[in-house]
Amino acid sequence: MDSLRLDLTVPTRSFAVELSLDVGRETVALVGPSGAGKTTVLRAVAGLVQPTRGRIVCGDDVWFDGRIRLRPEERSVGYVFQEYALFPHLTVVKNITFGGGDANGLLERLRISHLADEKPSALSGGERQRVALARALARRPRVLLLDEPMSALDPHTRAGVRAELHDLLRDLGLPTLIVTHDFEDAAALADRVGVMAEGRVRQLGSSAELLGEPADAVVAGFAGANVLPGTATPIADGLTQIRLDEREVAIVSADSLHGRVSVVVYPWDVSLARDAPRDSALNHLHEEIVSVVRVGNRARVRLRTLTAEITASSAERLQLRAGEPIVASVKATAVRLLPRS
Repeated sequence: MDSLRLDLTVPTRSFAVELSLDVGRETVALVGPSGAGKTTVLRAVAGLVQPTRGRIVCGDDVWFDGRIRLRPEERSVGYVFQEYALFPHLTVVKNITFGGGDANGLLERLRISHLADEKPSALSGGERQRVALARALARRPRVLLLDEPMSALDPHTRAGVRAELHDLLRDLGLPTLIVTHDFEDAAALADRVGVMAEGRVRQLGSSAELLGEPADAVVAGFAGANVLPGTATPIADGLTQIRLDEREVAIVSADSLHGRVSVVVYPWDVSLARDAPRDSALNHLHEEIVSVVRVGNRARVRLRTLTAEITASSAERLQLRAGEPIVASVKATAVRLLPRS
């Protein structure tokens, strides 16, 4: 069974990318900010940049070590570049077979047979993505690399294309590395997710593990959480009170920590109401609405202290408008604490 094993150091202008990772017949996503070193990892696997140390091994074949440095064309890699990098003057079928690949079966498998004679300019974003995937698969690679595969798609087609890509990757069963800055894409596509910052993986695990037990504030932030600095003090009944730095507000957590902390609250754990509800939540924050953005059937509501995510129907029922007062409620069990240096 093919696997991809990496242990490498690649210098960049700002820092050294250092990574040790084993990828079996699965999809692993590297997520993080621009400039974190994610694409450098893909380029090292493909042979487009050379590490200063380490090993890159596919199955039993060494692609790079102290003695062996296979050229890109000698590595069995399918690479889908950001923005797809299709040749605008070539038809779909000629794009796929460029470099000696075989299009047999791929047009049908990716549902682009009817586009065989079209040029890239006539294709939608999702169609261009499928052509780029077909070109990457035409050489029958042992490893698949995808750089920001969703970035060129508009929000209306993103969810559907993401589901298609997930199913395709599962059927292929190739060791696959995906680079993205979007945790939602990573969680939807990958079996495991690694959060990268400044050239290093801060945490690697399933999306559920990263959401439930983030290793630090960087991981929590990229998993979509509100991350708020504060100072924690134990109080009665095993609870902890945290006074937030940015506002004269105190909230309560069921976690036990003392001193400087990062408060982690996920947007979907925040409920909104016009008046403080009589419920079990210990935290009722009197806030001001900064903005309301609707995405599909959800609405992201940015408040002065944090961001909430509620259903679009709830946002409509509450008639939320920027500048208006609102009460944000969070249960103590949903307020997670991480040590802060």
